[in-house]
Amino acid sequence: MNLRELFFGKKVNTETSKPLVSEEVLSEALAEDAAALTEEETISREMDFVTAEQQTGSAIPTGGKSESEIAVAENSGAEPEGQDGSIVKTEGTEAAAPKKADNRFLKGTLILTVSSIVVKVIGALNWILLSRVLGGEGIGLYQMGFPIYLMAITVSSAGIPVAISIVTAEKVAQHDFKGAERVFHVTLRLLFVTGLVFSLALFFGAQKLIDWQFIRDGRAYYSIIALAPAVFFVTFLASFRGYLQGWQIMTPTACSEITEQLVRVGTMLFFASYFMPYGLAAAAGGASMGAGAGAFCALLVLMFFYRKLKKDLQAKREQQNLYAVQETSSAIIGRLLKLALPVSLTSLMLPIVANLDLLIVPQRLEVAGFDVRHATELFGYLTGMAVPLVNLSTIFTAALAISLVPAISESRAMGQQENIRHKTGVAFRVAMIVTFPCFVGLFCLAEKVAGLIYNAPGAAPAIQAMSVGIVLLGMHQVSTAVLQGMGRTSIPVVNMIIACVAKVCLNWTLTAVPWLGIKGSAMATVADFGVAALINMYFIYKLTGYTMSFTGIVKPMAAAAVMGVAIEGILYGASGLGGWVILLCVMAAAAVYAVALTAMGGLTKEDLESIPYLGRRMLALGQKLGFFKN
Repeated sequence: MNLRELFFGKKVNTETSKPLVSEEVLSEALAEDAAALTEEETISREMDFVTAEQQTGSAIPTGGKSESEIAVAENSGAEPEGQDGSIVKTEGTEAAAPKKADNRFLKGTLILTVSSIVVKVIGALNWILLSRVLGGEGIGLYQMGFPIYLMAITVSSAGIPVAISIVTAEKVAQHDFKGAERVFHVTLRLLFVTGLVFSLALFFGAQKLIDWQFIRDGRAYYSIIALAPAVFFVTFLASFRGYLQGWQIMTPTACSEITEQLVRVGTMLFFASYFMPYGLAAAAGGASMGAGAGAFCALLVLMFFYRKLKKDLQAKREQQNLYAVQETSSAIIGRLLKLALPVSLTSLMLPIVANLDLLIVPQRLEVAGFDVRHATELFGYLTGMAVPLVNLSTIFTAALAISLVPAISESRAMGQQENIRHKTGVAFRVAMIVTFPCFVGLFCLAEKVAGLIYNAPGAAPAIQAMSVGIVLLGMHQVSTAVLQGMGRTSIPVVNMIIACVAKVCLNWTLTAVPWLGIKGSAMATVADFGVAALINMYFIYKLTGYTMSFTGIVKPMAAAAVMGVAIEGILYGASGLGGWVILLCVMAAAAVYAVALTAMGGLTKEDLESIPYLGRRMLALGQKLGFFKN
C-alpha cells in the first residue's frame, strides 16, 4: 500500500456506481423478488441462520479468523438488498439478529474497558516515576504546555472519530464498502492538513504564547514545542480509529491506546533523565516528547490493522452494492463536520465547566465562612480527588458508549427501529448493573479510599456526595452515545448547556450554605449529570419510543443496597485490618452483589450467555452453585 492509495484509494470507475435502471423499476423488481420467496426458501434461510447460531453459541464465530475478517463477514451476507442498500429482511433473520448484535458491541465494550484500565494503571505508575525525576517544579513546567496542547487537538480532531464511525457504520450496513473507503480517504486527507496546520502553529507560536503572557514561565517553551509533533500524529490517527470503529472493530483502538501509553511513558522517563543535566526546563521538554512518540507508534499500530482489514475486504468486493450513490468529497466533508462539530463542542464544554467551577466554588465557600486556605483545600478534595474517582468508576460505561455509537448507526441505516430499541435497552440495563454497585461501594468506602489513595480522609464527604454521580454519569454517557449513533449529535450538546446552567445556579446557591459547603458543589455536579441524562432520555423516547424499565433500575439498586449492608458489616467487624479491609470489602461485595442480583432476577442465564469471553464460565460457576437451573 503506497501513500497515494492510503490518501486517495484506488481509482474507481464511477460509472459502475450509478444505477443501471431507474429507481422506480428497481424498486418494483425487488418487491416482486421479495414476494416471490417460497415458504421453503424462507424456512431454509431461517434454518441456515439458526444453525450458524447453534454452532457458535452467543459468541461471534471466529473459526481462527481475525476480528477484521469477522467484521467483513458479518457485514457482507448474501441477503437481497434494496435500492438504498438496505437488506430486504426475511422472517427469522430479524428475530435472531439482536442477540448477535448485542454480543458484538458488548465484546467491543469489554475490549475497550480492559485497555482503559491498563492505560490508567500505566499512567498512574508514570506519574509516580516522573515526579521522582522532575520534582514538583519540573512537573509544573511539564504541565504548563498541556492546556494549549489539549485545546489544539480538540479543535483539530475532536468529534471526527465519532463522525467517521457513524458514517462508516451506515455505509457498511448498506454494503457500500467503496463508500466507506471513500469516507476514510477523504477524512485522512482532511485531518492530515488540519493536524499539520495546528502542529506548525503550536511550534512557531510557542514563543508568542510566552511573550503575550498566556504562559507565565518562559522555561515552559521547550515543553510546548516538544508537544507540537503530537498534535499532528494524534489528529492524523483519529481517522484510522474512527474508520475501524465504524466496522465495530475495537481491538485496534485498544491496542493503539496501550501502545501509545507504553511508548509515551518510556520516552518521557528516558528523555527527562537524559536532559536533566542540561536543566529543569530541558528535562521537562524531554518529558513532553513522549506524547509525540507515543502517538506515532499508535499510528503505526492502527495502520497495521487497517492494512489487515483492507486485505480481508478484497474477497468481498463482489458483494458491493452497485446502486449505492457515491458522495463527492465536499459532501462527505460537509456531513462529517455537521456530525463532528457538536461533538467537538461537547469536548470544549468540559474545560469551560471546569473554569466556571474555579471561578465560583472557592468564592462561594468563602461566603459560607471558610477562609481562603480551607476553601482551596476543599476545592482540591472535590476536583482533584472525588471527580477522578467518579471518572474511574465509569470506565466501563465510557467504553460502552464508544462501542454503542456504530452499533446504533448500523441499525438506523438498516431501518431496524426495533433493533435500536433492543440495543439501547441492553446498554442501559448493563450500565445500571455496573454503576449501582460502584456508587454504593464508593459511598461506603469513601473514608478508607481517601485515606489509602490520597492520604486525605477529609475528602470523604466530597467523595460520598459525588458517588451517586456514577449512576447518572453512566446514564449520560450511554444516552449520548445512542443519540450520536442516530445522527443527532447536536442534541446532547444543547442538553449539556442546559445542565451547565443548572449546575452554575446550584453551585452558586448550595456551596454558600455553611452546613453543606463543598458537598453543595458536589451535589451541583451530580445534578449536572442528572439533568443532561434525563433530557437525553426524553429525546431517546421521542425518537425511538424506548423507556427504561422500572425493574431494570430497582433490582440493581436493591442488590447494591444489600451489598452496602455487607460492606458496612465488614468495616465494623474487621476495622483492625487497616488498608487491607478495602480489598476484603471489594471481594465480599462482588460476591454478595452477584448473588443478590441473581436471586432477585436481575441477572439471568440469557444475560450471562450474551457476555463475550467470560459469560459461559460465569454461567457454569453459577449453575454449580445452584443458580440458573434449566
